[in-house]
Amino acid sequence: MTTPQNAAVIDGKAFAAGLRARIAEAVPAFQSAVGRAPGLAVVLVGDDPASAVYVGSKGKATVAAGMASFEYRLPADAAQADVEQLLERLNADDTVDGILLQLPLPAHLDEQAAVSTINPDKDVDGLTPVSAGRLALGLDGLVPCTPYGCLLLLQDQLGDLSGKEAIVVGRSILVGKPMGQLLLGANCTVTMAHSRTRDLPEKVRAADIVVAAVGRAEMVKKEWIKPGAVVIDVGINRLAPRDGESKGRLVGDVDYIGVAEVAGAVTPVPGGVGPMTIACLLRNTLVAAYRRAGLVGPKGF
Repeated sequence: MTTPQNAAVIDGKAFAAGLRARIAEAVPAFQSAVGRAPGLAVVLVGDDPASAVYVGSKGKATVAAGMASFEYRLPADAAQADVEQLLERLNADDTVDGILLQLPLPAHLDEQAAVSTINPDKDVDGLTPVSAGRLALGLDGLVPCTPYGCLLLLQDQLGDLSGKEAIVVGRSILVGKPMGQLLLGANCTVTMAHSRTRDLPEKVRAADIVVAAVGRAEMVKKEWIKPGAVVIDVGINRLAPRDGESKGRLVGDVDYIGVAEVAGAVTPVPGGVGPMTIACLLRNTLVAAYRRAGLVGPKGF
């Protein structure tokens, strides 16, 4: 951004690069102990272009970290049984430590039933009911990648989060709900809010930490933010093209230009939370591999 601002820019791209480098450094020790690299299997159903790009990026990142990448593609008209049978086969494959089912699935498929088929010990997306239950109970488990990445950025920016007032705007099972659980686990006082929350600006303005994951372009305004607050923008929205533009620009759920004038720190879009998702996917795969092998994993993960 070229606009003057007071807020520090939270560079998720740089943090993610450092995390991925540390993961790559930890892989050889696992390979030496077990005789193989940690393995991540990604399943794509259908031919959604955006999903195909994401799957390709995940595969490249997996290989770059020294891990084994397995990619499976099913046609858009695949039956529920076809998807679940593939997932069961990957559950039984000892060379696969992590399984990720790329969402969304085609409309005729039952996403929750398919996700629930994944062995929770291989659930690197942290979306099975068992994974969600472990998180809610404060037990060890694999945590959804995007909210975990947000937590890492917050801890890097603020250190100990104990006692901070935090608000999560958004209640999805992918980000909002697990984000709230992670912040509670970090001893924050957490408010869960959403687009229908009454007096939402007032509630956001009381928070030291704001996580915006509501899916509405530039919804969170400058006037909503407490001076000095740390703002994590999970949203990614493409605006309609303006005159002279071939395509609309990407923006988050936060009005970055305005919010940067009052916040203490803020994530940009792109380059903030996005890079953390794949880095945390690799982290989850490494953690799952060590746990499945009955080994003590490296510190810092």
